[in-house]
Amino acid sequence: MSAVLPEHQSASATQILKDLAGNVGTIMQGQNSAVRLLLAALASGGHVLLEDVPGTGKTTLAKALAASLAAQFQRIQFTPDLMPADILGVSVFNPKNQEFEFHPGPVFSNVLLADEINRATPRTQSALLEAMAEGQVSIDRERRQLDGFFFVMATQNPIEFEGTYPLPEAQMDRFALRFKLGYVAPQLEVEILSAPGGESPLNRLREVASRDDLARVRTATQAVTVSNELKRYIADLVHATRSAENVRIGASPRASLALMKCAQALALIDGEDFITPDPVQELDVPALAHRVILDGEARFSGTSELAIVQSMLEQVPVPA
Repeated sequence: MSAVLPEHQSASATQILKDLAGNVGTIMQGQNSAVRLLLAALASGGHVLLEDVPGTGKTTLAKALAASLAAQFQRIQFTPDLMPADILGVSVFNPKNQEFEFHPGPVFSNVLLADEINRATPRTQSALLEAMAEGQVSIDRERRQLDGFFFVMATQNPIEFEGTYPLPEAQMDRFALRFKLGYVAPQLEVEILSAPGGESPLNRLREVASRDDLARVRTATQAVTVSNELKRYIADLVHATRSAENVRIGASPRASLALMKCAQALALIDGEDFITPDPVQELDVPALAHRVILDGEARFSGTSELAIVQSMLEQVPVPA
């Protein structure tokens, strides 16, 4: 059963999320939906995969969030020659004391931007698996714990396949949400073109949330009430992907948890202390589509995972 927070603490957590959304929104104009999804994953303790064509602001969104947090930020530009040690760290022999000293890699941070993650080899991609799933890494036969606040934002281009390595199913399942930004409206694009040059607007962003704030947000997220009817609705949506036609493997139980936790976070963002079907429906495709694996016939016919998950959302009865 979820813990119950005093009302003033819940309101404080909602305000923290609104402050983050407003701060990031000054950079990401016209991308309110993407900012909501990003904050839902952050508040729920999940990770996100930003998948879109170049130039839509994926990296800018990640940097804007990092600049809004009083947290350690690291960026890794994934390339084919990137090695696991470049992510995790390496032990180097110190001749002065005749001992090996561990030099931590970028994964030992709070917010990690894995830029163009599908350009690295599967071996390097897998270096993030343990970190994302368990908050630890195994190096030199020793387990090293990551910081309690560890959030991965990965980006990839779904159009260009030359020189890329598709993420394996196990790693895709570690991302709570996958979504895209899309193009902004023409009027907003005119405003972008009219903006003064010079210093990047990212440099003017101020920190609006601390580590303690984020801990408060995550505690408040867990306290958002989920009725048995809504839990069954979530389970039915996930189960529908497993029995859908042309689906080889449906969404996992981890998907059910991600959908529920992110729905709790969206409810908190909206100032609610319980979830309704609305946030579940808003999150259904971002939480489930990347976990669905189609059979060969569906792939060749042009059917997409997004279309199948959207179809299941329309078919599963909504609780009254």
